[in-house]
Amino acid sequence: MTRLIALGSLAALFFSSTFVLNRAMSLQGGHWAWTSSLRFGFMLVFLAALLLITQGKKALVAVKDVFLQHWCFWILAGSIGFGVFYALITFSSQYAAGWIVATTWQTTILATPIVLVFFGRRVPTRGLLFTGIIFAGILLVNIEHATLSSLREVLFSALPILVAAFAYPLGNQLVWEARLGHHPRIPKIDHPILDNGFARVLLLTLGSIPFWMALLLFTSPPAPSSGQLLSTALVALLSGVIATTLFLYARHLCNQPYEIAAVDATQSMEVVFSLLGEILFLGGAIPGALGLAGVALTILGLAAYMRTQVK
Repeated sequence: MTRLIALGSLAALFFSSTFVLNRAMSLQGGHWAWTSSLRFGFMLVFLAALLLITQGKKALVAVKDVFLQHWCFWILAGSIGFGVFYALITFSSQYAAGWIVATTWQTTILATPIVLVFFGRRVPTRGLLFTGIIFAGILLVNIEHATLSSLREVLFSALPILVAAFAYPLGNQLVWEARLGHHPRIPKIDHPILDNGFARVLLLTLGSIPFWMALLLFTSPPAPSSGQLLSTALVALLSGVIATTLFLYARHLCNQPYEIAAVDATQSMEVVFSLLGEILFLGGAIPGALGLAGVALTILGLAAYMRTQVK
């Protein structure tokens, strides 16, 4: 369990770059549709190159074969787990600071047990009490946000994140279920290439491409600036490749539903990393009393939750 928590926390550090850089692009006027779609365009290139370098051409051929054999599944999982999730996260960054988005994003810890139950998995209830503490912290952060901005900004930042919080574990769980092959409505995919973290992320990225194409056609955003291109490339590398691979690798090591819940819970560390990053790199203000109390409760809830899972 210690190894799983360490991997999850390291992934959270790299994931936090998403919230800081997305906020920076928003402040510079970059359109959220480009911020989200360009990330996965760069990820496609990075992941293919990494897989080619580390595993050779046969690995890319294997990815192609697995994708084509189950293309409907990968488009579904990629569109939900990567597409819906990240499009809503970048949309929300237009209306709230990065650390607020990161804190509200921790509702995924509450969403994960619900997703697991949806797939017929049993989830121990001994740690669920502490998710209430995490949720209380999230509420305090958003209450402070409401006192400093309009109700419209709060709703446009919080509600999309709530949906994204369910989309991400849902997409990842679809892949987990496919590898086990126990669900009657999900195809069993037991190809050896799925043991490679880069390959799994690449398959989900490929599956999300139709979603990004549809999003750009629907929003018709103005052309991205060179700064937005550079920033999305950096997000793709730090968060899309490194963090996502670490996170999915940790999930891949899980053998029990409570281990999955514990790995997902480590993502609360994104709150601290995002807050520090925004203060250091964007000149963000230190949160007020309510905001700090919310962050503290979120981290306290995380620590208590993980302690119950380790027992």
